[in-house]
Amino acid sequence: MARPDVRTTPPPPDRAGRAEVEGRNRLLGRTYDEPVTAPEPSAPQPAHDPATDPLRDVVAVMDRLYSPGGCPWDREQTHESLVRYLLEEAHELADAIETGDRAGMREELGDLLLQVLFHARIASEEPDPFTVDDVAADLAAKLVRRHPHVFADTSADTEVTDLHRQWDAIKKAEKQRSSVLEGISHTQGALARAQKVLSRAGRGGLGDVVGEALATPPGGAPGEVVGDGEGATADERLGRELLALVARAEADGLDAEAALRGELRRVEARIVAAEARPAGKPA
Repeated sequence: MARPDVRTTPPPPDRAGRAEVEGRNRLLGRTYDEPVTAPEPSAPQPAHDPATDPLRDVVAVMDRLYSPGGCPWDREQTHESLVRYLLEEAHELADAIETGDRAGMREELGDLLLQVLFHARIASEEPDPFTVDDVAADLAAKLVRRHPHVFADTSADTEVTDLHRQWDAIKKAEKQRSSVLEGISHTQGALARAQKVLSRAGRGGLGDVVGEALATPPGGAPGEVVGDGEGATADERLGRELLALVARAEADGLDAEAALRGELRRVEARIVAAEARPAGKPA
């Protein structure tokens, strides 16, 4: 049967372009051939039937999409091919949160949940399989285990700083880590990773080591104090200055990455406003 021509735009000319559109339609809950229509901005969101289980429903939808006879695009995906979408959705959720976009936050949380369900569904057919139920059970057990002040017979009046140490100690014992730096992702941006390293070092009682490192020139011996930067390259001096700024943010309880994103949004708004002004008209 011929497909009805109901698209609002022509299909992409190549496989990569079609996969991109199909992937986006999948994230929005559409099939490739359904018309793309903008929802009414003021249309109320219907409440789900209390007799149903929406989480179980979406697990079933994901199972159908990935199973034989489901969506061909979904069936072709792997953990590796989905990484880009996982990162994109996490960033889009962060944007929605930081800009106060409540509707966007709800949508992006759903898109991020889709990534969890997708990876778990793929894993269910692999060697050493696991399902989304296994993921949820492991998470629940971990949260209980790492919050003894809530779920065990320990004091609930523990200070936040003590809770951080308790969390780190439990996590270190569970994973049998030999360093406070183990587990820090190398795929995140350098600014966020730098603050994570400094935070872990500080909570692990190694803040003095960080201070000494910042005061030691590249290639210098521990205890050798930095002078006027003579001998260091421009890249090395800039790197040390950036790390010192991150250290200041950590000491002040600020999120360096979030602060920079906020400032970038302000600058971007000024750029867009300038582009919209008629030529020759002052700001």
